[in-house]
Amino acid sequence: MSTRTTWALVVETTQGIGQRKHLAAEVLAHVEGSREEALAELERRARGHVPEHPSSPRRRRLVRTGDGFLLVVDGAWQTFASRFTVGELLADSDAPPAPEPVAARSAPPPDVPDEPAAAGGAPGGADEPDELDEDGIPVRPAWLGRTGRP
Repeated sequence: MSTRTTWALVVETTQGIGQRKHLAAEVLAHVEGSREEALAELERRARGHVPEHPSSPRRRRLVRTGDGFLLVVDGAWQTFASRFTVGELLADSDAPPAPEPVAARSAPPPDVPDEPAAAGGAPGGADEPDELDEDGIPVRPAWLGRTGRP
């Protein structure tokens, strides 16, 4: 079974105005598949993106770059840009843990034959069935009455 590559779709957008302009990055989504599939999704998102600034856009230009797209929006007073990039996701500290492969999961312990009851006729020996509670859990632990270490 081959693993599919996970791609991160990232937008870096101009935030603030005037001298307080800065770029802020945001991961829009993750796409599993080929780079071409990720770029197609990124282009769809770039075309529909409506940035916060400028509030009165006069002109929008979407440019394809080597790793994504650049959206340039001219406003009445200033120009704002949003850069859309696709990159292979290599690590994510907040990702859920990957499930263990089926072969790597531990097998249940093999059945251990019942040992004879300890002196005094304790219940649960080979000739007496174990008593279970209402949830199906043995009332008497299997280790009770054993003389040797498991």
